[in-house]
Amino acid sequence: MLRSRDDKKTQRQKSEVWPMAKAHVYQRDHINTDEIIPARYLNTDKEAELAKHCMEDLDAGFVKKAKAGDVIVAGDDFGCGSSREHAVWAIRGAKVQTVIARSFARIFYRNAINCGFYLIESADAVDKIKDGDEIEIDYDAGVIKDETSKTKIQFMPLPDFALEIIRDGGLLDHIMKTSA
Repeated sequence: MLRSRDDKKTQRQKSEVWPMAKAHVYQRDHINTDEIIPARYLNTDKEAELAKHCMEDLDAGFVKKAKAGDVIVAGDDFGCGSSREHAVWAIRGAKVQTVIARSFARIFYRNAINCGFYLIESADAVDKIKDGDEIEIDYDAGVIKDETSKTKIQFMPLPDFALEIIRDGGLLDHIMKTSA
């Protein structure tokens, strides 16, 4: 998979815990790649440009309210639709730390790993985390701590092979590193 030319690594290593993040919760299923980054903006592969329009057709105010390290939370089949890396690049360009969803479209899930972006599948998160909640994620332990509601949500951390790809900055960088 291709990576954006202006890729900045916003993902932390697995062993780290992100500081407090704000949750942007979308209580619906099937958020598609055209809602993540509308097709009219696919004339670039620059993450900073794509980020300006991230989630625009679903939430016109997302870019203004999202801060570096924030988290998107959604229902089933997040990232369905076209198999474009631009959707991952737009989210990463907006400095979103991760997306937590009940499930992901398989092509989006694989594109995210190939682009070095960590996703979290959790059956419970979209029902337990409210929009604006302050959360902390421990990627090692597989725990989302909702500091607003004082609840903990378990998730299955990604397998080691996926973590290696993410740590290396994506599939292309991983191949270059391991074949050198």
